[in-house]
Amino acid sequence: MARDLSVDVDSFPIRGSFTISRGAKTSAEVVCCTIRDTGASGRGECVPYRRYGETLESVADQIADMRSDIANAIGRKELLSSMPPGAARNAIDCALWDLEAKLANRPAYHEACKMPPRPVTTAYTISLGDPDAMAVQARAHADKPLLKVKVGAEDDIARIRAVAGSAPHSRIILDANEAWTEATIHDNLLAAAEYHIDLVEQPLPAGNDELLRNIPHPVPICADESVHTADDLDRLAGLYDAVNIKLDKSGGLTAALELRDRAHEMGFSVMVGCMVGTSLAMAPAVLLAQEADYVDLDGPLLLARDRTPGLTYAGSLVSPPHRSLWG
Repeated sequence: MARDLSVDVDSFPIRGSFTISRGAKTSAEVVCCTIRDTGASGRGECVPYRRYGETLESVADQIADMRSDIANAIGRKELLSSMPPGAARNAIDCALWDLEAKLANRPAYHEACKMPPRPVTTAYTISLGDPDAMAVQARAHADKPLLKVKVGAEDDIARIRAVAGSAPHSRIILDANEAWTEATIHDNLLAAAEYHIDLVEQPLPAGNDELLRNIPHPVPICADESVHTADDLDRLAGLYDAVNIKLDKSGGLTAALELRDRAHEMGFSVMVGCMVGTSLAMAPAVLLAQEADYVDLDGPLLLARDRTPGLTYAGSLVSPPHRSLWG
């Protein structure tokens, strides 16, 4: 029997709203790919991102266009050369990982991890707002060991001061989502150093990376929008100190593992991040995160409703997925 592929689009409400420098959203719109074979099924979830020209419709169509390749049992390695990096390839790749694990009755971590996976500590995201509102958010989550703070608007120094003062015992990552400029980055980085920020993520627009070569890094700087696959790493050397790996950018766990290992070989620190999605999207990333320096897999914590079953979160600890969810 040939393998069968199906595609579903779903929406999960966000608790409140999620705001970054590019705008706000109140729901997570996701695409799920399911591949069936010999009584087993594998699933993969992706989150299309307009920043990269993706829509729900275009990604669903990309996945559906692979139906004949899936029927002919295309493998994950072949998939890397058959589709470009992005959300659609991520959904198919992760569905294949899940299917292979179930057909072999062998957890995916046996291939993805060097050792049995353990719970990892994830950041919790503080949405962009005015400094007072962000201080309230930070105080509400000041018990969490790692906060990821969205910045990227006028007077970010006030935001940095407000959040750092409201969560004095938390480590903090700042994420500017490309919104700082050549005129603001120097002072913002100095403020980040003053308030003992751990990491600053994608301060400048992708394409302006070269400016970072001659700017002091009083706080380590992490590439996000500027890095998608291992092919991007050579041009980022000397510009960034870390890279943020997201399955929806790399185009699946297979490519993400390659990117992670190559980044470590080149001396980059590694963050494993996510779009706002459900536990199904986070599950393979938890395996990737076993060898990460920073983990930001809080997507389900931002939702009013997650998939059932979902990942297990205990405070800031997220456990590896049970096979009933993925892998």
